[in-house]
Amino acid sequence: MNTKVTIAGVEFQNPVMVASGTFGSGEEFSEFVDLNRLGAVVTKGVANVPWPGNPTPRIAEVNGGMLNAIGLQNPGIDLFVKRDVPFLQKYDTKIIVNVCGKSTEDYCEVVERLADVPVDMLEINISCPNVKEGGIAFGQDPKAVEAITRECKKRAKQPVIMKLSPNVTDITVMAKAAEAGGADALSLINTLTGMKIDVKRRTFALANKTGGLSGPAVHPVAVRMVYQTAQAVKVPVIGMGGICSAEDALEMILAGATAVSVGTANFSNPAVTMDIVNGIEEYLIKNRIEDVRELIGAVRG
Repeated sequence: MNTKVTIAGVEFQNPVMVASGTFGSGEEFSEFVDLNRLGAVVTKGVANVPWPGNPTPRIAEVNGGMLNAIGLQNPGIDLFVKRDVPFLQKYDTKIIVNVCGKSTEDYCEVVERLADVPVDMLEINISCPNVKEGGIAFGQDPKAVEAITRECKKRAKQPVIMKLSPNVTDITVMAKAAEAGGADALSLINTLTGMKIDVKRRTFALANKTGGLSGPAVHPVAVRMVYQTAQAVKVPVIGMGGICSAEDALEMILAGATAVSVGTANFSNPAVTMDIVNGIEEYLIKNRIEDVRELIGAVRG
């Protein structure tokens, strides 16, 4: 039975990854999860300089998930390369670095800095606001998506995954723009913009007012967008959004995802990824499927 999948020439032992921002760089979770059994660890977003993130409160629970407005707090590329990469290198898993920035130059600086660092792929988070264009996210304008993809690809030594924002009218327009810019793969979805109000205090639950909605509530939206994207482009797709079980992961794969990322579920069950890896293997055995790749985009009808 084969569980290996390949994306842009990089082979993963199974299609299960962790989603950026929900797993640190893996160290905090290593007591709960055998990192050697993950297809990949996707790191928290890394910027060219340390980011303090947004003021608190910046997390709120909601029905079916959570809102976060962390603001991509991170220690910056220098500390990341010195501390986090050596830790992850000890494990038999692929390393995907999530890159964020406030301008094209910021992204390019991180991509260039990672050129000689032993990581396997880069995931470019284009849900960040573009400070030079009035704060609209890079991922909400197809021209900006294509341009940032092209600039990152020019400088990257590793294959580039573009992580798409779902806060758009038509996800396929953004997917095609990233593909046109030279993306090696696409990952989706990032969080959906939401808001919560504390009715007792009549204040916003988050200091930032809005936050990113993630968790089981977004899963059907994510499955639909992954399906649409897989139909629209030729590059591989990594599906994420509310995956809590092997069944959720298999839905994404049947919709057309080559691999999946598990995010919010890690907070309620730190070992959830192991359950999902085991569950996919059990499904293959039970259904007499020799190769997980047979399921990619295999939804009928």
